[in-house]
Amino acid sequence: MSRDENLQDSKQQRVAIVTAASRGMGAAIASRLAGDGYKLVVMSRSDRIYEVADRLSARPIKGDVTEKKDLERLVGLAYEKYGRVDVVVNNTGHASKGQLLDISDREWLEGVELSLLNVIRMSRLVVPFMSRQRTGGTLLNISSFAAREPSPDFPVSSVARASLSAYCKVFAREFALHKIRMNNVLPGFIDSFDASAEVLQKIPMRRQGTMEEVAELVRFLASEEASYITGQDHVIDGGLLKGI
Repeated sequence: MSRDENLQDSKQQRVAIVTAASRGMGAAIASRLAGDGYKLVVMSRSDRIYEVADRLSARPIKGDVTEKKDLERLVGLAYEKYGRVDVVVNNTGHASKGQLLDISDREWLEGVELSLLNVIRMSRLVVPFMSRQRTGGTLLNISSFAAREPSPDFPVSSVARASLSAYCKVFAREFALHKIRMNNVLPGFIDSFDASAEVLQKIPMRRQGTMEEVAELVRFLASEEASYITGQDHVIDGGLLKGI
């Protein structure tokens, strides 16, 4: 690759996709990336995604991360409008809760669709394009601290997100030489939802994390400053996890 080609590629507008971006951590992440100069393509099941898109000058799609066709529309829009994707933030909600042996097959399958297959399907869609970009690309998956310390309160999410950690490792080994990175972000109790006083007592910092703190970690992992980091789980939980 020539020096002129490198310079031309470095001047390209950086483009990011963010899912579940209508509120909470997804909206905070989209706002932070917009502040860093990214062009955004955002998706959510909620009509609120259009308000977020207006505020951030983003391209919106109303859709569901568990629907393959919606992911195809999302990626298709990004490449139609901008011709590239540099960063994908795979953000989702939480899977079903309940007593372990009472959880139905359908609920287990829905959890896998929501927290694992969404990332696998997105990878299939964007990696071929990223491989042709001189700068590669980055995929960041918003997971959960329960991937590292499975919780009986979140059994489906714990199992599916632990599987996501394994997928991230395999992906990193496969695509690092193509300059395509993947990392997971594992939030603890973040202020997108209220935590009880009992939960706060279990957190060494005695407070919830903020959505902005999660967004800042995502911004760093998406940046060139993190270019040697791939295949990792990045916990942001105020010291909650006890395991090494």
